[in-house]
Amino acid sequence: MKKSYSFLFIGFSLFALYILQYLLNLKWQWLYDLQLDEEYKRWSGVFVGAFILFQWILTLTRVSKKLRKHSVRFTSLHKWIGLVSPIFFYIHALEFGYGYLALLSYIFFINMILGTVNLDIIKSQKEWIFKSWMITHVLLSVVITFLVVFHIGVVFYYK
Repeated sequence: MKKSYSFLFIGFSLFALYILQYLLNLKWQWLYDLQLDEEYKRWSGVFVGAFILFQWILTLTRVSKKLRKHSVRFTSLHKWIGLVSPIFFYIHALEFGYGYLALLSYIFFINMILGTVNLDIIKSQKEWIFKSWMITHVLLSVVITFLVVFHIGVVFYYK
């Protein structure tokens, strides 16, 4: 199996597993109980937040002349870490939530799928496809980051 297709298979499988456990209400009770604990929720949230911040390093390597030489290595790392992000999400939350948390969850997974179907998979030489894909992926990432910061504010405000 080619690397790009195994990438697709892993990404879609992890996404499908998350969706299936949600739709079929399948839970690891011990994890669900842990997620009810505020301390666990905060620390797993720190982990998810760190993952999101780490994903922005790729942007830094691309815009900084000093770091540009590392962008190829970070691109690969960015893709693989994004690919396994449903596991990070699962560790933090078994459910999508309500209101802005549902919006955050939906956008998170849409962006994960968009990242999984990346330009290595699409293999188009058309510049408009590249620009459309990149603008959408980055825009969704900005929205996710904003919603995560908002979520952190809400969590600590209502502590």
